Amino acid sequence: MKKLALHWQIIIGMIAGLLFGALALQFDGGSQFVVDWIKPFGTIFINSLKLIAIPLIVASLIKGVSDLNDISQLSKMGTRTIGIYILTTIIAITIGLVLVNIANPGGFIEEATRNNMMESFSGEAGSRIASAAETQQRGPLAALEDVIPDNLFAAMSSNGNMLQVIFFVIFFGIGIILIPQEKSQPVKDFFDGLNEVILKMIDLIMLVAPIGVFALLAALIVEAPSVDVFYALGAYALTVVLGLAILLFGFYPSMVKLFTGIGFSQFLNGISPAQLLAFSTSSSAATLPVTMERVEEHLGVDKDVVSFVCPVGATINMDGTSLYQGVAAVFIAQVFGNDLTLGDQLAIVLTATLASIGTAAVPGAGILMLVIVLESIGVNPAGIALIFAVDRPLDMIRTAVNVTSDATVALIVGKSLNKLHEPRVKNWDDNYKPQK
Repeated sequence: MKKLALHWQIIIGMIAGLLFGALALQFDGGSQFVVDWIKPFGTIFINSLKLIAIPLIVASLIKGVSDLNDISQLSKMGTRTIGIYILTTIIAITIGLVLVNIANPGGFIEEATRNNMMESFSGEAGSRIASAAETQQRGPLAALEDVIPDNLFAAMSSNGNMLQVIFFVIFFGIGIILIPQEKSQPVKDFFDGLNEVILKMIDLIMLVAPIGVFALLAALIVEAPSVDVFYALGAYALTVVLGLAILLFGFYPSMVKLFTGIGFSQFLNGISPAQLLAFSTSSSAATLPVTMERVEEHLGVDKDVVSFVCPVGATINMDGTSLYQGVAAVFIAQVFGNDLTLGDQLAIVLTATLASIGTAAVPGAGILMLVIVLESIGVNPAGIALIFAVDRPLDMIRTAVNVTSDATVALIVGKSLNKLHEPRVKNWDDNYKPQK
């Protein structure tokens, strides 16, 4: 009997988790049972993926950079990657702003609902505002300072420091390129072997992905806020979801088709397990190993391109987060009765683009950067309390968009550098099989 494909297993796990969580709510103590006995398995699954994120970046990116023939190839790849990432981010924010101005979701929020939500989430909003204030008080070049670590091992101690690790790894790879081959070959062989070991670890972790997403979704249901709050914020949430759907099922597949010739179904089937995992974990960093595997093995991008573009994308390319920040900023302004000018909305585009570069690839980081976006247009940042209730499910969707954007750019860059080949897995609905 043929085994179900990975993405179908994950979908079944997600549906079963939602149903189990809903069922648990019907029994006294059911929610606590899920939190105590089910949720830990989801946490373990996420932690196992995060565990190998930094080693994967170190091994794969060093191999990818050192396999380039010269520095000019690295420069060409880097310029194109960063340029396309910035372009897609600006387009994503623009789509969000157009939708939120047309839908005007702030008009659906009643005064009583707003006051209740502000009161309920005031403590959490205050902590986020304080964190954002610390960020704003730093100098204009603080982000550049943060890129260069003073201690590699300290930088590798947290996935939030991924950009620092990437800087060192690229620097290290450049060093390998510049020394004689007979000296560099043993180092390259070591990291090549390390990369293969880590990829095998990914294969093993993905065997339990359906169980992991089951636990995560069940916990999400029992910990979700009341239905009344979701209803009050329905217009806002639908606006964000519509914008993300346009990116996910329209913009990215169209870009891939236009620049690489790969069809919609072929692209979406190839990246779907990574999308579903991103949806379940709300973490681009945790999904990174699977994203890289799918882009290389199932979409046919050369390893050296995947090893550079995807880790960089997981750190600085947050299209879904940027779209959400644009929609949320205008929504909060609408609720407070602030009329935003064209200049204010252009400021949102600029600030959200810059903020997305510094947004950590972990759950919930985007909402902290939203405070900075609100400050840039003079809207009370305490308004972020209004969207906490629905932020978690929206975070799941926008993470799937972030991952899809990374894959899209990897394909486009690969095609532009003539590094796109026939995928190793040609049957797009084939079972998940670890590659030898």
